[in-house]
Amino acid sequence: MTRPSTPGVQRLTWIRWSCTTALGLSLWCTGAALAFDAQGHRGARGLAPENTLGAFERALAIGVTTLELDVVLSADGVPVITHDTTPNPDITRDAAGRWLQARGKPFHQLTLAEIGAWDVGRINPSSRYARDFAEQVSQDGQHIPTLASLFDRVHQLGARHVRFNIELKINPHKPDESPNPETFVRAVLDVIKAKGMASRVTLQSFDWRIQKVARELSPGMPLSYLSAKSTLRGNDWTAGLRPGDFEDVPALVAAAGGKIWSPNFNDLDQHVLQRARALELRVIPWTVNEPQDMARLIDWGVDGLITDYPDRLRAVMQQRGMGLPPQVMPPVAKAAAPAPESPPAPAPFGVAPELP
Repeated sequence: MTRPSTPGVQRLTWIRWSCTTALGLSLWCTGAALAFDAQGHRGARGLAPENTLGAFERALAIGVTTLELDVVLSADGVPVITHDTTPNPDITRDAAGRWLQARGKPFHQLTLAEIGAWDVGRINPSSRYARDFAEQVSQDGQHIPTLASLFDRVHQLGARHVRFNIELKINPHKPDESPNPETFVRAVLDVIKAKGMASRVTLQSFDWRIQKVARELSPGMPLSYLSAKSTLRGNDWTAGLRPGDFEDVPALVAAAGGKIWSPNFNDLDQHVLQRARALELRVIPWTVNEPQDMARLIDWGVDGLITDYPDRLRAVMQQRGMGLPPQVMPPVAKAAAPAPESPPAPAPFGVAPELP
């Protein structure tokens, strides 16, 4: 028996067919195919040190439509790019090359100078995190960048096509670790506007107070609503909306004013995707790392994927005849001086505690 086609498969098949029937449609087909949003998670976490300029350059070289990243604020109000609200000992060394032994103060209580002194160019090899991302290539000397420095670097590389999906990291259960939502959003918007990137940015958060404030301060800014099972147990993360009052998560997102929904990909099935479609939501799941999952979700008809391995996603897209984002290569570096015959022994590192 022939299995019925899903709406996503039908849509992809129609695009492929129409792109081969008339040369005059070629430009339209390119735009339609590239409507699929290939997002590099934390740059390309599976391949390069996360949320560093090196990781973003790696993602651009592979070819993505969007750089996904996380921001917090320093004590002096500067948006910096890092995932956690406190330093992660598994990826952070001090100026002497020693691994941090504890998380310590949140970034919101640290100055930009203090944050910039750390090296986040490799994963502690003794940590579970290193086992999870065994393919990541270390880049010693990478530091936590500011949001402004990423915009500057992308401009220098001429990556005019690429967008930015910026997650504002805030936890409603830990108010001392982040600024209030309005202060946070204003600081991020100030950098976006100063660098002329307003037309290329989406803001996202699990804490939907961020989207509520952002809609008031910048009405035209695209907003993505992140969700996970842990953030849908009550109304702390959903700006006061109670998930139990709605038929499903797509209905909840729509009630919050959302147009883009980013669920954990394990929480998505075809029925829920069809519900999201009926509510005119774009659906971009996170974080999809296995090719078979990428292929399945693309065939279902999602609007994009967020992945630690943009190289794997690009290969799946290529196999399906989808349009591929441009590749942006960094300038060729000058040849390094020859290494000394007897290089110094590497500095010993401490062992970070296992993190949950």
